[in-house]
Amino acid sequence: MADPTKLSTTSERGASVKNDSDSIPLRRSIEVEYWVIDDEGRLTDPGELTDAGEGVEREFIEPLLEIKTTPCESTAELQTEFYKRLQMVLQQAQELDKHLVPLGTPIHDGEIPDRPGERTRIQDRVVGSNFEYVRHCAGTHIHVEQQPGHVIEQLNTLIALDPALALVNSSPYFGRERLTTGARSQLYRRMAYETLPHQGRLWSYADDLESWAKRLEHRYGEFVTQSIITGFDRERVESYFGPESAVWTPVQLRERFSTVEWRSPDAALPSQILRLADELATVVSRVPKVPVRIEGERGRITSGEIVLPEFDAVSEYVDAAINEGLDSNAVRDYLDRMGFGVAAYEPLTHEIDPEQEITESRARELRLTYADRLEADVRRVSSVAAD
Repeated sequence: MADPTKLSTTSERGASVKNDSDSIPLRRSIEVEYWVIDDEGRLTDPGELTDAGEGVEREFIEPLLEIKTTPCESTAELQTEFYKRLQMVLQQAQELDKHLVPLGTPIHDGEIPDRPGERTRIQDRVVGSNFEYVRHCAGTHIHVEQQPGHVIEQLNTLIALDPALALVNSSPYFGRERLTTGARSQLYRRMAYETLPHQGRLWSYADDLESWAKRLEHRYGEFVTQSIITGFDRERVESYFGPESAVWTPVQLRERFSTVEWRSPDAALPSQILRLADELATVVSRVPKVPVRIEGERGRITSGEIVLPEFDAVSEYVDAAINEGLDSNAVRDYLDRMGFGVAAYEPLTHEIDPEQEITESRARELRLTYADRLEADVRRVSSVAAD
């Protein structure tokens, strides 16, 4: 098993990024959603867990808690801050007989209630009954700092890296039924946004900032129009949503934070997320230093260039990442060529026996098992850091 206390370095990855002294350190931050359960493994409200410290917030559904970091200059800084915040939450959780579950879906087939709020009410009506799919999703967002003059190259590189979601697929279930290897991605991209067909899916490469802005405005217009169709007043909708907040796509530019955001990964063990954020930032940090071009189907990163596959090829890799995960040799080979240390990852979704019947008691047992895994992960890394 890979040692979660030892994050990969450029010397440990594929030949494409070995000994790269030209990387530019980029600030990076993460936001991770975790399910909250009680001592019996039942989903429950976070309650006073939000009082644990900075960067701990409620999500739009009741049993979900988000832990986020500030922008950090290095992976070491990011790791220190993230684990410190996790420790504070876990200490508070222990007092409240609660736990955090690092799975992309909750393995739950009952009602998952929303928290009261106008934004959620608007989204619920706009998306319709398919909004239920979104309620079963817990994910990770990774932000990397925008580099002036290279923002579109950063965006396109992250689009090409989207199949790396396979590295942290953490649940194959919707409810208690096996859906696919990356169930959360399936729910978001292929099932939730029937009324807004451009939402959820990965968008193609952008030519420039102007074309990106136009694309965003068009999607926002569709959202507002659908809101009006379902009975909301335009001014009211626009008071709650702008183009960035109304649109869900796996990779997007965030003007508010001056970052490029990748929203594809599942919730997963903290050490897995930090490894992924480190490798992602390492690849993106090279964008200002080498040419970035789009060509062919394979994609590769070498010491002198970043070659992104044509978007149709990226889409095929993404489909395989969702359907097969790291069982796909094509995905493994692609991610290796793009600079990821694939062998270091052990996605949780591949651990769960697809043949075993998931009863309610088994679902609670699984949630408790992975809550224990998260707590052990934090103890292990924190004890090493203390030494």
